[in-house]
Amino acid sequence: MKLDSKQQQAIDNLRSKASETRRVSVSAVEEILYKPYPLLDHGFIRVVDYMGDDSAIVQAARVSYGKGTRQVSEDRGLIRYLMRHHHTTPFEMCEIKYHIKLPIFVARQWIRHRTANVNEYSARYSILDKEFYIPDPEHLAAQSFDNRQGRGTVLSGSEAQKVLNILTTDASNVYDHYEEMLNEGQDGKIIDQSNSGLARELARMNLTLNYYTQWYWKTDLHNLFNFLSLRADSHAQYEIRVYADAMFDTVKRWVPTAAEAFSDYRIGGMNLSAAGLEIVRKMLKGIEVDQSSSGLSAREWSELMEGLDQDKSD
Repeated sequence: MKLDSKQQQAIDNLRSKASETRRVSVSAVEEILYKPYPLLDHGFIRVVDYMGDDSAIVQAARVSYGKGTRQVSEDRGLIRYLMRHHHTTPFEMCEIKYHIKLPIFVARQWIRHRTANVNEYSARYSILDKEFYIPDPEHLAAQSFDNRQGRGTVLSGSEAQKVLNILTTDASNVYDHYEEMLNEGQDGKIIDQSNSGLARELARMNLTLNYYTQWYWKTDLHNLFNFLSLRADSHAQYEIRVYADAMFDTVKRWVPTAAEAFSDYRIGGMNLSAAGLEIVRKMLKGIEVDQSSSGLSAREWSELMEGLDQDKSD
């Protein structure tokens, strides 16, 4: 992702201003405030505002004034307790706002998380830039045979090149037609005086889903963790996972203790059903258990064995 001179100047202007405040601020977040994290070929995320820190979570849980006299280790223990036992409301006291540029097909997947405030760039009022996402060759893969939502073998050679050519040619062609239908430049001036042009709200429908859009996305920490638990997971689609991974990097700067607890209990941990827990108890006692006698479906068994780093076979 490259910033033009106007975009860079706008960021420099924002970062040059400092305000005194009595509110909590986090130096590690201040270091990156307004800075874009480049993602994919033209995308980015950047933190544009935030409220609260780890102490705000502790304060809300204890309903106390200030930081009190508790030790840092006690605050850490409380945050981990809250995460471990799914006491979520204290995490809602922290909020963060991102400016995000992403392909439209990723945005449509992302918007399924309905627990944030979103304001998206409007192609009814403005003209979209000629920026579309083309995957790197190593991310071009065939459909998985055993996962309807996943990818299988990576394409190679002429097959991969053919796909890249189709994606690039189609995206370029539709933008040419988009401009032709609009009949106006980026400055809003009519190009062909004999043609009134099509309304922007109609012309946009011809663009492909790999074109980029932008939005401001504000959410609280509890719902951000829910988003990350799904989208930073290794099974998530690559194109949304890179955004989730970058966002988690900002969270680790913002609320390091809460991020550590989330990583331990939600990312690195696993949930067990009553049947799954009983299987673990039997295994600890040396009792042999297989899928056919476990009471679990083949998929449940496979997921349990994968989580326990055990042989999936019977």
